[in-house]
Parts: sequence; structure tokens; C-alpha cells
Amino acid sequence: MSNYDVLIVGGGPAGSSLAWKLRDSGLSVAILDKAHFPRDKICAGWVTPAVLEELAIDPDAYGLDRTLQPITGFRISQMGGREVETRYGDEVVSYGIRRCEFDDYLLQRSGAELLLGRKFKSMQKTDSGWRVNDEIETRLVVGAGGHFCPVARALGARPGSGEITVTAQEIEFEMTPPQLAECKAEGEIPELYFTRDLVGYGWVFRKGNYLNIGLGREDSTRLSEHVEAFVRFLQEQGRIPARIPGKFQGHAYLLYPKARRDLLQDQVLLIGDAAGLAYANSGEGIRPAVESGLYAGYTIAQANGDYRRENLQAYVDLMTLRFGERQPGPDIFDRLPAGLKRLIARQLMQNHWFTRNVVMDNWFLHNNVPPLGIEFRGQSVA
Repeated sequence: MSNYDVLIVGGGPAGSSLAWKLRDSGLSVAILDKAHFPRDKICAGWVTPAVLEELAIDPDAYGLDRTLQPITGFRISQMGGREVETRYGDEVVSYGIRRCEFDDYLLQRSGAELLLGRKFKSMQKTDSGWRVNDEIETRLVVGAGGHFCPVARALGARPGSGEITVTAQEIEFEMTPPQLAECKAEGEIPELYFTRDLVGYGWVFRKGNYLNIGLGREDSTRLSEHVEAFVRFLQEQGRIPARIPGKFQGHAYLLYPKARRDLLQDQVLLIGDAAGLAYANSGEGIRPAVESGLYAGYTIAQANGDYRRENLQAYVDLMTLRFGERQPGPDIFDRLPAGLKRLIARQLMQNHWFTRNVVMDNWFLHNNVPPLGIEFRGQSVA
């Protein structure tokens, strides 16, 4: 029987950030994941400089033998409408990464014992904590396994039942020389296409020779048809190659304001997509996942081995201060009739000030949100 102070179920950015935060805490930490790393992970894959700063990652060192696409602007439109291009000069406002590389990098430097290729099957309460899979004893279980995290389900989450979920389909592939010649997308300028009904957006994102195409919607009805129509639109516009290899893969996530999952119980804590933390307007999950892992690590270290709910409550308090209250209710725009919302959106999406200052700086880049303070992040460059 293996024994750990903290068992993290899920080796993505949330779980590895938590383990990395605890690396000098004196606690024994393990990460359990059903996959072997590196592993494919469907994700548009961009991170802001704030994420790299919070994780003490030197972009020059990271990019030596991994994909790190500098982003200096965006091209935005409502599908079929006029495109508006926002450029930030020579300033790098974000980076494109490949999740298969990024997640493996974070995991390998996490300092945790890695229990890879091992599926989570069960957890039973014990006098001191939990017994997982009838072979692991731990004082604290952390669910970091994404939207369908088995720990979240063990706590009562029912994915697909009563949750307002964003579903997406996307593909990422390395382009052949003929495809490179056809592709008009620029690596420095990702392209975002908001849907006409305002319930999602599609994207084209080039990372060197790799191309990522996807579309996500809050309404999952006929998602495949929407994706197929989006791809045809892009091909007719000459933005992407005429032939796309392979199949689009799907995934789901919860937006933070609309998620209803409890973040913790006695000796159990949820982080990342398992907790439903994606930003409301962009659906980005990497920065919230990383920050939740760092907040959780800080809280766990301060708990001094007593992981009752009241001693973990600081994690919820920190998350609420950072991301706001759950279920805030509809805003003024949400209350408008659908036709009027579409008319307003069409006008705003053609306005350069709005696309830069609201859509990009606020919704996607979160330039108004500074990186976490030094007490919540690492002190050394890795």
C-alpha cells in the first residue's frame, strides 16, 4: 500500500502546478493519471506572459526545443462580417503552445511522484483520509482530471446533467509543404470568428508548421454541422488548406460563472476544469487552471496537515476574490431580445476600439488582471 500526504488525480496544468507549488513543502505528493505523457490533448493552446511568469518559465529556455509561437495581434470578426485586425507592435501578448509538450514539461518538473498509466477507479473514506483504488492511502485527494474528473463525480458532479456546458471540436496537425503553401493563416495573428447567434466562436491558430482549427458553443445541438460549416467557410475564404487530415476531436468544459460544482469537501479539493473554472467570455482554461493549482498549493501548505473543510476554505476565498462570485445572474446584455443582441454585436465586432479594448485586452488576454503575487507562485526559474 502506497502512502502520500496529497494525491492529485490528473496530470494537466492544474495538477502539475499544484505539485510544483508543494515541491518544497515537505509533503509527499503523487500525481495519478490514466495517460502516459507526452499525450495528445485537444486545446487551442495559447498562454499569456502572465502564465509563464506565475510558473517561473523562461520563454527563451522553454522555446529552445518546443513550440512557442509569439503572438503580436489578432484578427476578429463575426462570421461573414468585416474582419478587424488588432496589432500590438513588437509586444508579445501571448504565446502558442502545443499541449502535448507543455503539459509534459510541467509534469516532469513538478517534483511529484508520477503514477502514470493508472486509472482512477474508486475512493473510500478511512480514519486518516482516503484509500484510492484499494492501493493508495492519502490524507488529501485533489481532483484535477478535467470536466469529467472522476473525483468530481465521486463528490456528486453529474457532467451533462443540469450543467451549462461549452462543447468544442478541434483538430491540430502538422502541415505538409503543399498545405503550408495553401495556408494563409499567420502564426503571429490568430483568427477568431464569433458565431452569428453569439453562443460561441471558432478559431484558426497557426503555430509554426502546426495548424489548430476549432469551434466551441454553449449550445451543443448539431455541433458537428456547425464545425463543418465553419471549415467550409474558411476554405472558401482561402484561409486554410483544402484538405484537413484526420478527424476533429471533442471536449467539454464549464464556464466559471455558471458552474455549480463545490470546490471542496473534507479532505477533497477540486482544481482546474474539474472545478469548472474557464473564463466566461473566452472559454480559456489554462490560466484559471494554473492559478487554482497555485492557490490550492498555498492553502494546503498553510493547513499544516489538517485538511478538514474549514481549514481548506481559504482556497475558496482566494478563488472568489480572483474570479468573482459564482452564479451572478444575467447582465443587461443577456436580458436584451436575441435580434437586438445580434444587431449590437455586429456593430461592435466591426469597431476597432471595442475589439481591442474589450474583446482582446479584457476577454481574452486579461491585461487588467496582474499575475499572482509572489506568495502564490514560484521564486525560481525552471
